[in-house]
Amino acid sequence: MGPAGVYVGGMRKVVIPRAGGYDRLTLETQPDPTPAPEEVVVTTEAIGVNYADCVIRMGLYASAKEYVGWPITPGFEFAGTVTAVGSAVTDLAPGAKVLGVTRFGGYSTHVAVPRHQVFALPARFDMAQAAGFPTVFLTAYYALFELAHPRPGNTLLVHSAAGGVGGALLQLGRIAGCRTVGVVGSTHKVETARTLGADVVIDKSREDLWRAAEQAAPRGYDVVLDANGVSTLRESYRHLARPGKLVIYGFHSMLPRQGGRPNWVKLAADFLRTPRFDPLSLTNENASVMAFNLSYLFEQRGVLAESMGRLLAWVDEGRILAPPVTRFPLERVAEAHRALESGSTVGKLVLVP
Repeated sequence: MGPAGVYVGGMRKVVIPRAGGYDRLTLETQPDPTPAPEEVVVTTEAIGVNYADCVIRMGLYASAKEYVGWPITPGFEFAGTVTAVGSAVTDLAPGAKVLGVTRFGGYSTHVAVPRHQVFALPARFDMAQAAGFPTVFLTAYYALFELAHPRPGNTLLVHSAAGGVGGALLQLGRIAGCRTVGVVGSTHKVETARTLGADVVIDKSREDLWRAAEQAAPRGYDVVLDANGVSTLRESYRHLARPGKLVIYGFHSMLPRQGGRPNWVKLAADFLRTPRFDPLSLTNENASVMAFNLSYLFEQRGVLAESMGRLLAWVDEGRILAPPVTRFPLERVAEAHRALESGSTVGKLVLVP
């Protein structure tokens, strides 16, 4: 804003010039974007924060290096109002309320994205809830319905069950007719996991995780969903039923819980300790190990359209609840990263421009 509150143009965005800690998150003013023919420009009202954004800041996110490099603006999801459309966009007009996904660039007051990456704002969500919805639910949807294909009555083990993706997995597991066992890291997260649909909650701060997991499912788990990495992968595999499927979508335990910078000695040690899965053993044990990275999938229009179509229909039907949301002003992005890395948060964090 200029004198007397007059808007002088230019968007604000978070820019990371090079890998590092929280001090690398800098707020810059740049010219407003203009849409390419098949793009829309959205003025954001809320921006989702994901653990992957922290990994990007640390310089450890492979697709960020592949697609962008330095400097980079993180951010995969947003909600706001369409303020401009490209010449080829005929089914959406300025003023539309939308949520959307973007492969990086989301931490900004304005984003330009392809038309197929924005969707009408659900009536049941406010802007902050909508901004925290796409990434975690697309991740959970892909893990369950594209990879694991659980059958009704299957038992699922969901790690980090009170977090964004974990909470989404609990809800989608319930929709799929499965029994869900959720693992949380502290007692204050137990009720959240129950509310989101966990049939059993294991509080590993108060009980032995794997003993409790065996009691909850003596024959093993049809599907285990694990983003922890080395701290649980080996035991997650060991606790599969036969047949069973382990789906991996992150390696959080290898990264710092405080300080914001990777410990390279720990990373190297954890890399060496990460289990390797032998195809002969997998075949003999009748087990599957699958993994994916959502940031490589936004170009897949069919997958994105089908996934979001089903997810938003379930939202409209009241079968999916918005995750709990904690808001941070955009200029306090470092606080949001620090909170998320601490492992103490519940649900989703969003930035509000």
